[in-house]
Amino acid sequence: MRRTVRGIPAVHGIPAPRRVHRSRAALGTLTAAGTLLALLLPAGSAAATGQHSPSHRSPAPRTAADAFWTADRMRSAVPLDLTAPAKHTPATAVPRGAPLTVAPTLPRLPRLPRLPQASEAGKAPAAGPLLPGTLPQAGGPWTGGGAVTKTTGRVFFTYQGRTAACSGDAVTSGNKSTVLTAGHCVKLGGVWHTDWIFVPGYHDGEAPYGKWAAAKTLSTPQWTASEDINYDVGAAVVAPLDGKKLTDVVGGQGLSFNSGYSKAMYAFGFPAAAPYDGSKLIYCSGTTFKDPLFSGDHGLACNMTGGSSGGPWFTTFDEKTGTGLQSSVNSFGYQFWANTMFGPYFGDDAKNLYTTAQSS
Repeated sequence: MRRTVRGIPAVHGIPAPRRVHRSRAALGTLTAAGTLLALLLPAGSAAATGQHSPSHRSPAPRTAADAFWTADRMRSAVPLDLTAPAKHTPATAVPRGAPLTVAPTLPRLPRLPRLPQASEAGKAPAAGPLLPGTLPQAGGPWTGGGAVTKTTGRVFFTYQGRTAACSGDAVTSGNKSTVLTAGHCVKLGGVWHTDWIFVPGYHDGEAPYGKWAAAKTLSTPQWTASEDINYDVGAAVVAPLDGKKLTDVVGGQGLSFNSGYSKAMYAFGFPAAAPYDGSKLIYCSGTTFKDPLFSGDHGLACNMTGGSSGGPWFTTFDEKTGTGLQSSVNSFGYQFWANTMFGPYFGDDAKNLYTTAQSS
């Protein structure tokens, strides 16, 4: 059942929080790809925590983060929600520059022994996994395998004393340690999240490729300063794990900046609100459109719910290999526009964030 607080619809039965420092005109229009948490901090608390700092360094050692995030704690983490962004005007245009693409990379794997050919073994090789099919797909489990099952994962952190969750993606980077996610998955209400980890290939409390603790989290200047929905992009630089770097273990997806609108895209994430439970990788696919209302974001028919925030959107995605060029992240949905997800345009500011993160 939905309840309201001063006319603001609640999501998934949890009352919508008050925004002490938000415009009343903004309230009741947007809900993020997540379930609501507690009341946001008052404006004074945000200022006291370094509201305009472009990044946050995590003091927690990797061993402490690994011990903190038990399987039960990951399962019970509440999907983070973004209720009413501070700035969203119909005239917003995200600055664009020259298109830039970065190719995906595969992990460094040991050389496997040569397998017998069909003629040598006397029979045909076993069939591979069934692919999900062609566009469009409004939401369902990803069964195609490939690199995306390793590069995409869940993000866990502490926010206002609660354990919370989003999604994220490992990308090709100079430091081999960069994860992209949504801005509100690293900082919200002027507060940087703590105990931040990335779990690639997450499945029902399991971390098959390890729990990667953030050494540093970052966001775009616009999100850092005022939480502008058009720039809801975040990044993390994760520390090495057992002497190895992230993309040497799971690989990294490619990227595409300034690639335009109305593209065929695939979106991935770990939604944890009904009808999903956060235990498996879900995807949507289709041709995107430009938000005609209050942002300059991409829009996509998609029924992903809470916890999918920060999951990657890909252009030129190859279902057979599970690789593509990341061009956005799951960000928000309108309460009155069912089964539609929106993600920020990857323009020059997202490109600069990526450049800064991979150079850290």
